Amino acid sequence: MSPEKDLKDSLQPYEAAYLSKSLSRLFDPINLVFPQGGRNPPSNDELDSIIKTIASELNVASVDSGLTIAVTKNAAKTVQLFCVKSEQLLCTQGDASQVIGPLTEGQRRNIAVVNSLFRLQQSVAKVISGLGTFPPAAEQSITASLESVQALMSSAVQPLLNSVTDSVEAILITMHQEDFSGSLPAGGRPDVPCSLYMRELQGFIARVMNDYFRPLQCLDFLYDSTENIAQRAITLFIRHASLLRPLSEGGKMRLAADFAQMELAVAPLCRRVSDLGKAYRLLRSFRPLLFQTSEHIAGSQALGDLIPYSTILHFLFTRAPAELKSPHQRAEWSISRYSQWLDDHPSEKDRLSLIRGALEAYVQCIRARQGKEFAPVYPIMLQLLQKATSVS
Repeated sequence: MSPEKDLKDSLQPYEAAYLSKSLSRLFDPINLVFPQGGRNPPSNDELDSIIKTIASELNVASVDSGLTIAVTKNAAKTVQLFCVKSEQLLCTQGDASQVIGPLTEGQRRNIAVVNSLFRLQQSVAKVISGLGTFPPAAEQSITASLESVQALMSSAVQPLLNSVTDSVEAILITMHQEDFSGSLPAGGRPDVPCSLYMRELQGFIARVMNDYFRPLQCLDFLYDSTENIAQRAITLFIRHASLLRPLSEGGKMRLAADFAQMELAVAPLCRRVSDLGKAYRLLRSFRPLLFQTSEHIAGSQALGDLIPYSTILHFLFTRAPAELKSPHQRAEWSISRYSQWLDDHPSEKDRLSLIRGALEAYVQCIRARQGKEFAPVYPIMLQLLQKATSVS
C-alpha cells in the first residue's frame, strides 16, 4: 500500500465533512431564494449568487480530480434542487394553456420560470467550460443535471404548445366549410390573395408568437419547440387540401394561392421555412400537382418518397364522380373523425387498405346499376394503389 493512499484514507473523514459543508453552502442560496409559499423565480441577482457559489466550490475542488468529481456531484444535486423548486412554481391549471386572451398571470410566471432555468443552464455550462481540464465522470454528472433542466423547460411550455397545435388544426379544418367549387374568375386570378381560413391561420400564428412566445429568452429552445408546430401545420394543410371535394378549376387557383400563403403563415414559427425539411419540400412539391393531369400525377417523381401514395390517392378522389366516394364518405365519418383516424394510423398499409375499400365499393355500385364503364380516373387510381401496395 502506497504512503499516498494511506494519507488519503486517513483524510477520508475530513473529506466527508468537507463535502457535507460544501453541499450546505450550495443549497443555502437556493433555499433562500425559493421561500416557502413563494410564487416567483429568483431575480437575476439572486441567480448570479447561486452561480458564483457553484463556481467557487468547483474552483476550490479543482486541485484534486477525486475531489472535483465529488464536488461536481454536489453541484449536480444543486441544479436538481433548483429544478424541483422551479417546478413547484409552475402553473398547470387550464389558464396555463389558453390561447384566446392576453397572457394570464400563470402564463407569465411559467415564462419567468423557463427564462430562469435557461439562465441557470447557460451559466453553469459557462462555469464548466471555464474550468479547463475536467474529469469525464464529473462532466457526466453535471451534463445529466443540465439535461434535466432542459426537460423541465420543455414540460413547462408543452401544454401551451399543445393548445397552439390544436387551434391550428381547428382553423385548418374549416377549409372544408369554404367553397372551392366556383368557376374561374375573369383574368384567371383569384379575387383575394388567400382564403378566409388561411387569413385566420396567419393572424393566429402571428399573435401567438408575439403574445406568448416572444417573452422567452431562449431562442434556440423556442424554435426547436415551435418548428414542430410548423411541420404539423403543413402536414395537416396538405391532408385537408387533398380531401377537398368538390374542387373546380377556380377552386384549384384559390388553393394554389393558399399554398403560397401557407409558407407565410408558418414563417414566424421557424428561423427559415426551408429549415422545416421534409414538410417544406412536401408543400413545395404538392402545389404543381394541382394543375397536372391524373396521368402526370401518377407518374410524379415525388410520389412515395416525398408525397405519400395515400395523400395522392385522396387527391385523385376529387377528380372522380360523386359515386366514387372518398374513404371517410363511404365510412360515413366526418372530416375531423377521419383526420383523427389518419393520426392514429400513420402506416401507409392501413391507409391504403381503407382506400382500397372505397374503390371496391365503387366497383360494386357500378355493377349493381349494370354500368358499362368506370370513371376515367378509376383505372389510374387502381394502378397507383397496386404500385403503392407493392412498396408499402
